[in-house]
Order: sequence, then C-alpha cells, then structure tokens
Amino acid sequence: STPEQAFLNDWAYSIGNLAIIAIIPILVKYYVPFFRKLKVPTAYGYLEERFGPVMRILGSLLFMLYHIARVAIVIYLPIIAITSVSDINPIIIALFVGGLCIIYTFLGGIEGVIWSDVIQGILLLGGALLVIILGAHYIDGGWATVTSDAITHHKLISGFDMKVSDLSKFLPLIFAGQFFNSLYQYTGSQDVVQRYQTTATMEETKKSLWTNGILAFITIPIFYGMGTVLFSFYNHAAVLPKGFNTSAVVPYFIVTKLPAGIAGLVIAAIFAAAQSTIASSLNAISSCGIVDFKQRFFNDKFKNISDVALARWIIVISGLFSLAVAIYLLVGNTSETWNLFLAVTGLFGVPIAGIFAAGIFTEKANTVGAVIALIVAAGLTYYVQSLNISPFITSSVSFLTSFVVSYLVGLVTPQYRKDVTGLTAKTIDVEYTKK
Repeated sequence: STPEQAFLNDWAYSIGNLAIIAIIPILVKYYVPFFRKLKVPTAYGYLEERFGPVMRILGSLLFMLYHIARVAIVIYLPIIAITSVSDINPIIIALFVGGLCIIYTFLGGIEGVIWSDVIQGILLLGGALLVIILGAHYIDGGWATVTSDAITHHKLISGFDMKVSDLSKFLPLIFAGQFFNSLYQYTGSQDVVQRYQTTATMEETKKSLWTNGILAFITIPIFYGMGTVLFSFYNHAAVLPKGFNTSAVVPYFIVTKLPAGIAGLVIAAIFAAAQSTIASSLNAISSCGIVDFKQRFFNDKFKNISDVALARWIIVISGLFSLAVAIYLLVGNTSETWNLFLAVTGLFGVPIAGIFAAGIFTEKANTVGAVIALIVAAGLTYYVQSLNISPFITSSVSFLTSFVVSYLVGLVTPQYRKDVTGLTAKTIDVEYTKK
C-alpha cells in the first residue's frame, strides 16, 4: 500500500501519481479515439485488427493473468488486517473470504454490491483523514513532532531521491516507471478501456479522465501523509508487535486506536471496496474469456454451452487460482505489497502497453515483430525483476523492450506488413474498413 511506502521510506513514490496526469493528453488525442472509432468488443480487438488474431489472444491472456494476481493481492490485504489484531489462522480466513467473493461474483456479480462506490470513497477518505488527525493528536508534541521526524529521518522528498546510486528512490525512474504502468492501466486493461466505449460522448470521457487525474494528485498528501504520521506515532506513542507485517500498519492503527464504531465502519468499507474490486476483476476475466476466446475462436466447438454458464465457470476457476496465490502470499507473510503490485503490472501488463503504442505510433511494426517483442520483453523483464533493484526499472525495461523490439523487427521484415490505414496515429482521422 502507498501509506506503507511512506511509513518505511519516504514520499518518493508519490511522484508516480503525477504520471497519471501526464498521460491524459496522450490518451485523449490518440488512444481513446481508436477505441471509440473501431467499436471493438474488447481492447484486444484493436490488437487483432492491427497485428492479427495471435496478438488478441496474447493480450487477453496476459490481462487475465494480471487480474488473477491483482485479485490475489486484494484478497491478501484485508486478511492481514484481520490477523494483525486476532489469532485466527489467516489461511482459514482466506478460504472463507475468498470463497465468499467467488460465490458472490458467481451468483450476482457487480450488481449485488451493498456499498456504493461513493459511500466507500467517503468512508475510506474520511478514515484516512481521521488516522492523520488522531495519529498526530496522540503523539507528544503533535504536528511539531511529526514535522521534526519527517525532516530528521528524510521521510518526505529530498536530495536523496535524486541520487542515481539508489534507484529504488530515484525520482525520474519512478516517474517513468509509473508512466508506463499507468499507460497499461488506461490503454491495455479491458476493465478501464470499456468505459471509453460506454460513455455517451468524447467530452464525457475527457471529463472522467481529468477527474481521475485530479483525484490522483489530491490523494498524495492523504495516503502518504498517513504513512508519515504513523511513522512518528509508532516511534513515540506506541510500539508495533514483534515481526509485524507493515502492509497492515494502517488497518492495525484503525482497529486499535480509532473509536470502535468508526473503526468498524472504515474496516467494513475496506472489505466492501475489496469485494467490489474482486467482483469487477473476476467479471472482466470472464468477459474476456467469452468474447476473446469462446465467441471469437471456439463458438462452434462450445455451441452447447451457454455464454453465461461458461462465464461462471471461468469466474470460479480464476477465483480459485487467485485464492491459491493469496494463500501463497500469506504463507510467505509478504510485505511491501505496493511493490508486489507494481512488479505484477510490469511483468504481465506493461509489455502489452508497449505493443499498443507500437501499433498506434508506428506503421512498420507487424505481427512477427510484436510476438518476438513480447517474448523478449517477458524474458528480460523477469530477469530485471529478479535483480530486485526497483519495480519502476522493471516497468521501464518492459515497455521500452516491447516497443523498440516490435518496431525494429518490423523494420527488417517488411514482407509481413499489412495495410494499416485507419489504425495508426498518422491516419487517425481516416475511416477504418475491416479487412
């Protein structure tokens, strides 16, 4: 979580939030018009039109793997919040919570969410502000102590974050890495791309994107501020249990220090938000499974199985995979889950963002180049990730490798190029005729 980064390190990661604002003009000018113009059923329909069916398969498959990992992390985080204040076996909780989420999505999906997104947001932001206010209030010296600790221990952004010798906090690298991560979220992730197609007008899409960008900026002092305040609190006013998993530092404070009724509401909102996210991801996985695989390639073979029945089976299977990964994280008592999420995005998502970019901004990239680029990017990304330097260097290497390799291979294999009129930025205003 982002508060954990501020608690353990400083606010360096917050610079990544600005990357979301930086990509919005690019989205509005280039990406969104393609998705609205082509009217493809999923984001990976563009990859098929530009590169062929194989890229649609790979793009959709990587999206599914990404969301399986994402669901695992979302299951994991609330569970460590519970286990931080109880002696219940976390695996038992995981089986119970994960099982309920799978059943809930299987039976009703997103429409059954009890808490609306607005109520969740108000409770979560209100809870975050309360953590900051009460955390500082409980410390001897209050805000003066928090400020002193932040300066003394370099808990904000300082000259140390501009030193190339420590790439884990090197601001330009963090910005670049999060730029590429965000590019995948907003261009290659079906759960977001579908919103571009469902909004009534382009103006509404622009408004939605800029609202997201503004919120990303506003939440910086709130979520990173929590981490800084809690750093001071657990240095002066209280002590964390021995061997404590810092990924649970915020919910632990909420449960142990906030008034019982308020703590209950905030924890309930956290679980409701997790449930909503899990349902959204599992439904997105099943949607891609049906549209990009069954309906596109296997409709005749599975004609006796209804789309609804198959979608439910996909939900169950992908949910069980996510649950297995969540249990693996619990057994390892994984901390710094934000870095884990960034690593997952860099491995499964960002290479596809590079292929999308190569398809839109170059005419020479072709199917052969795109496939080779994905293979090379996956291998190199996995290697760089194993060096454990920074998740942002992983994302940067992932994007640049897939983009550059797809272009270079396309450059030396002109025999595999096809007419891409209407599919690139150069011909964005030209009507595309499906071949």
